[in-house]
Amino acid sequence: MQKVSTGISGLDSLIDYIYLGDNVVWEVDSGTSYEIFIRKFIETSAKEAKDIIYVSFNKSVPTLINEFGSYVNEKFHIIDGFTAGKGKNDSTFLRNYDEISNRVNIIKLIHPCNLDELTEAINEIESKINSPTVYVFDSLTGIQNLVKDEGQTHNFFTYMCPRLFDLESIAYWILERDAHSQKFKANIRHITQVVLELYRRKDNFFIKALKLSRRKNRDALKPHTYEITENDEILIKTNAESMPFLDIGGKLREIRISKKISQKELADKVNLTAGFISQMENNQIVPSLTSFLQICEALGVRVSDILKEEKTKENPVIKKESIFSKPPLIHSDIEIYQIISNENINVSIVIIPPNSSLDGQFLMKKKPEIIQIQKGQLIANIDDNNFSLTEGDFLYTKNSIPQKLQNKGGDKAELLTVSI
Repeated sequence: MQKVSTGISGLDSLIDYIYLGDNVVWEVDSGTSYEIFIRKFIETSAKEAKDIIYVSFNKSVPTLINEFGSYVNEKFHIIDGFTAGKGKNDSTFLRNYDEISNRVNIIKLIHPCNLDELTEAINEIESKINSPTVYVFDSLTGIQNLVKDEGQTHNFFTYMCPRLFDLESIAYWILERDAHSQKFKANIRHITQVVLELYRRKDNFFIKALKLSRRKNRDALKPHTYEITENDEILIKTNAESMPFLDIGGKLREIRISKKISQKELADKVNLTAGFISQMENNQIVPSLTSFLQICEALGVRVSDILKEEKTKENPVIKKESIFSKPPLIHSDIEIYQIISNENINVSIVIIPPNSSLDGQFLMKKKPEIIQIQKGQLIANIDDNNFSLTEGDFLYTKNSIPQKLQNKGGDKAELLTVSI
């Protein structure tokens, strides 16, 4: 299976990259900075000399040029559904349009609410290119708002998704989480290969996979927090310790079978498809809250019984292989493997490659911290003084925080960090 990078190393580790043919649906909340995930994907695709077809219903052409200017060339194709759609052919959005069209392949949709016209534009661009192709449909919600018919939007996706899969293209589809009916989102999830959800709770950003076809690792189906640095790097943090995985699908399957109800019978009761029920029972997709409540009611089971965690004895032993089997938090080329993280203590293993350095502020949380050098050699810069550390040495930070931890040796350095 050929794999392609998302442009975000932490996300690649979490979902096992993108496979050729994947349609990736992003269900996003406002304020989650989802545009950065799109930009990273486009940057990586452009560096790999892939043709990029950007189907825009949410941004004007000048805005796209400003945003992706360094990657706009003969391989960057724009299907403009914004100008005559959401933009209402306003002169502001048409400024410099002709000049831009001389540099970039643009097809302006005259009637963007006509999805046949959109399909023809896609076919026209595809007929002119032969190299690997990636797509960005920047707003399924924008298409929905124009056609004003979920059925038409669903039919377009039903046609385009398997087509792109068979062509081994890769497509990003963006939709707003709260702008569509539960039935529409359930049908979309059933057809596509990957569904990723971005949402926000107070000051925390979360990413969670709702569906991952062709993958064996189910860790991405748990919520994971992510952070965006000042340099627009995306750091994804595993939350396996604090957010245990509940086998909701398996529990519902056992109850359904015990009551001698077929998948089709259950699907008919809750207005979903048998395929959706099958994927849910295998934990390949996660039902919405509304669908989950309806399924519990149809099966005559209490929600609390499904969500109740199995009581297990606490294991005081943390095996090394279990630590390194989880996706690390990535900062540049530095890997951070979290061992324990709660309100009382944070313990991590940090691996710094040769000739790399870690900004001390990235680790230190204004709390006393102990760092042990388990492998390799480091130089810690503290208050403009350099301190050499070798295997077995400890660094205790209480008042002075290292400005930088540098690995100038020929081997990777491995640190154990403990903060209380």
